[in-house]
This record gives sequence, C-alpha cells and structure tokens, in this order.
Amino acid sequence: MFFETLKLALHAIRRNPLRSFLTVLGIVIGVAAVIAMVTIGNGTTAQVTERLSALGTNVLFIRPGQFGPGRASNEAKPFTWRDVDALGDQVPSLAAVAPVSQRTATVVYGGESRSTTVIGSVADYLTTQNWELAAGRTFLPSEERGGAAVCILGQTVNTALFGSSEGVGSQIRVGSFSCEVIGLLERKGEGGMGRDQDDTVVIPLRTLQRRITGTSGIETITVSARAGVSTTKVQGDIERLLRERRKILPGREDDFTVNDMAQIIETMAGTTTLLTGLLGAVAAVSLLVGGIGIMNIMLVSVTERTREIGIRLAIGALENQVLTQFLVEAVALSLFGGVVGILLGLLLAWGAVSFLGVPFVASAPIIALAFGFSALVGVIFGYFPARRAARLDPIEALRHE
Repeated sequence: MFFETLKLALHAIRRNPLRSFLTVLGIVIGVAAVIAMVTIGNGTTAQVTERLSALGTNVLFIRPGQFGPGRASNEAKPFTWRDVDALGDQVPSLAAVAPVSQRTATVVYGGESRSTTVIGSVADYLTTQNWELAAGRTFLPSEERGGAAVCILGQTVNTALFGSSEGVGSQIRVGSFSCEVIGLLERKGEGGMGRDQDDTVVIPLRTLQRRITGTSGIETITVSARAGVSTTKVQGDIERLLRERRKILPGREDDFTVNDMAQIIETMAGTTTLLTGLLGAVAAVSLLVGGIGIMNIMLVSVTERTREIGIRLAIGALENQVLTQFLVEAVALSLFGGVVGILLGLLLAWGAVSFLGVPFVASAPIIALAFGFSALVGVIFGYFPARRAARLDPIEALRHE
C-alpha cells in the first residue's frame, strides 16, 4: 500500500516539473548555504589552529601591562635584563628565555630595499619560536653582550635583497647602520593572523636598543617550557617570581600579562567556531523559507486537485491514505532538495576553500543534520495541506470545478 501511495505522489510531482523545481529550490539553497558556510568555517578554524600550533604549544608570552578581554593595557614599567636573567635562573622548568623588542625598518643591499620587521632578541629566540636555520649560524654570546652588528634574515627578506642566492656573509644596511648577515631562517609562511613570518630580520637585542630604539626596556619576554612540564605550572611560577620582583602587594592586580600559547590557540579556535555556528544559523533561516514555499505549493495543489480527492474518497479511499499521499509528496520534494543541496553545498565549499587557500574540512554530522532537517521541514510544512486534503467532504469535492 505504501509503495502505491509513493508511486501516486511521484506521479503528481512529475506532472508539474517546473512547479516542483521551484518548490524545492528554497530547500536546495538553504541546505547548500548551511553546508558551504560550515565547511568554510571549519577550514578556517583548522588553518588558524595549525598556524598557531606551529609556534609551539609550550610557549608563553610575557608583556608589561594588562591585556585580554575586557582589560586595557595600563601604564607599566618595561622588563629589564635582570628580569630575563631571573627567569632563566629561578624557573628551572623553562627550556629557553628570549627577550624581544621589535621595530619597522628599511633594509638595503645594492639597489634593492625592503621595509620589514626588525626583531631584537637572543639566540634562544629561535628555540622559543620553533625556528630552524636554513644556512649560517645564530648569535654568539659575545655578540649578544656587545651588541654586534650581525643579523639573521627571513626567507622573504633574503629573496627581496638577494633573489635566489643566499645572503649569508654579505653586508646589508639595516636602518642607518651596516650589518653582517650570519644566518638564514627556514621558511615558515603565514602566521595565525595572516602575517608573513618570513618577512623579518633578527638582530641582537642590545644592537636594536643601541642602534634603533635608543631605549633599554624590553617589550616582551618569550619562554618555552621543558618537555613534559605543564605550561599552567610554568605560568604560575613566572607570575609568582615577577610579582615578587616588581614588588606587587598581595591583593593587587598584576602589572604584567602571561599568555599561554595553548590558551591562545583554544581561544582563537573557539572564536572561529562560534562565528561558523552563527553563519550556519543565518543560512538555516532559508530552510524555513523553503518549508513555507512547500506548504504554499501543496495548498495550491490541494485546491487544484479537489475533484480528484473527492473521487478517491467517494470510491473508498480512507482519510489516512489521502493524508499519506500528500505528506509523501511534500517529504519527497524536501528530501530531493536536501540531496541536491548537499551536493551543491560541498561543491561551493570546495571552490571557496580552494580560492581562499584553507583546508577542506567537511562535517559529516552537519551534513546529516541538514539532510534530516530538510526531511523534517517536509513533514511539518507538508502536514497541514495533507490534513486539509484528507478532511475534504467527498460530496463538496465532487461538486468542485
């Protein structure tokens, strides 16, 4: 009996192909929009997480002042070299400590020049940033102490100044002073915020302070925890030490911020996931619009086929049989729209992620949910027209022209 009802429903759908197409169009657009938005959002989240993870999940950043949600930076004294030494000596769970300051400067070699980020730090900076050397060497302790005019180039800067050659051993001008290139960093690509990490020049921090900034303060200290040590424990040890060194009384707020890279990754991933959910929810509204379209068309169909319904009821068809027929028509339209919407959504998502350069991360639960929701829309919005058809008075229906 059900298969006979299904056959009648499909025959009715094929009888008006254009109207059936326009009916399912809303469902197709809704399902496609949800799947495309969620897939693109998942790919963006995966890319942000991957790029931030490349910096290392055992890295912490220490800055003077308060930073974070609902907190603005306040006036706080910068860190000193004594703070850096104290962290290295009194926090045994640290594998590396690197003070960092940076400025923008122009680097010049021959007739080539480039405006880039000049980072002042120490040899341990490469350890804390999980960076390897492609050629040359890092800073010697004597060069760090004496503020020697030596530098390590990122791949983007090396290409801009030297083309396909390695610039190790050459003399370049950084700002207003001449600097010997002693090393070349491995390529890293874009960072979590889309910044080119290879567009950089690293010099000893004391060199930056003496030749560019003219200050002795340290803007940031990056540290990496030893393998197997919880960054939460390391963060607590750092906060206790710095509160003591900066003479912060009990009950008073810190005048510095310690950020755990693992927490930053989690926060960024949570933010992009939330935005993905909001985009998916907005797209899902079009599914409701598609459901209303199905109900509207089914009501028109009931009106057009009133005499047909009357004949079926007069020759013995039961109300629930008529109800089932019209309900099957609505659900069939919705499911067809759901299938086409899934295929279209995946195709649109693939094109978008290829253009944006993010991973293609399809979510099977979201696809199943969108398909199930399309079926539910067919049941809900198809029920009312089907019930109206089933409750028609056979005599009145037969009189209908």
